[in-house]
Amino acid sequence: MIDLTSKVVLITGGSRGIGAATAILFAKAGADVAITYQGSDAKAEEVVNEIKKLGKKGSAYKGDNSKNDVVKSIVHDVHKEFGRIDILVNNAGIWTYGEVDTMKESVWDHTMDINLKGTFLFCHYVIPIMKKQGGGSIINLSSTAGQRGEAFHSHYAASKGGVISFTKSLSTELGQFNIRVNSVAPGWVDTDMSAEALNEPAYRQQVLRTIPLGKIPTGSDIAGPILFLASDLASHITGEILNVNGGSVLVG
Repeated sequence: MIDLTSKVVLITGGSRGIGAATAILFAKAGADVAITYQGSDAKAEEVVNEIKKLGKKGSAYKGDNSKNDVVKSIVHDVHKEFGRIDILVNNAGIWTYGEVDTMKESVWDHTMDINLKGTFLFCHYVIPIMKKQGGGSIINLSSTAGQRGEAFHSHYAASKGGVISFTKSLSTELGQFNIRVNSVAPGWVDTDMSAEALNEPAYRQQVLRTIPLGKIPTGSDIAGPILFLASDLASHITGEILNVNGGSVLVG
């Protein structure tokens, strides 16, 4: 039912976890896919190869999404290679432990740079392209933590709370240009980012008790709602914070 043939999607942090699952799902729906990444070249290449196996165009761009000149260059290169950018998925993010009274300022700053500033920068450079094209769709990844807070992760929660407010602000600012801006808010997700915590059996059981649906989702469980928000099925949805966390935001 969702057909994104002729559409181009740019996904930040697309080499692993939610980003990789989203990239592959968008290709299955017919889109050409550009991903950004900072880590493993091999993992990024794996995702691009999967996209190409599905008969779609795929490319990976390496760079720090918190650096203005890097993001500007990536967006320019994607636009030049693909000819357009219809959908932007701001997925790149980091999550680290930190007690507020011992947290180094550099840890706080790095989290804000990657999670919040990076989202701003990609929007800053992609939105003019979408305006010229007559519209587009932006999906920003936030979190349950950004809505209710999270002990020992105040820097992460604050950054994701910022993403939520940024999303709502842009939705009202850009509606006149036919650009929809929404957010998907996962809770715990079984990815390599959370592996250290979730691989501890007792802690995993503790987490499961906070999820009414009784399971920890995979990246693919988050990718589906992202695809929905990017599609015409969601053509009258903007400014929405879509909780995809098994109900944990209500009870965790």
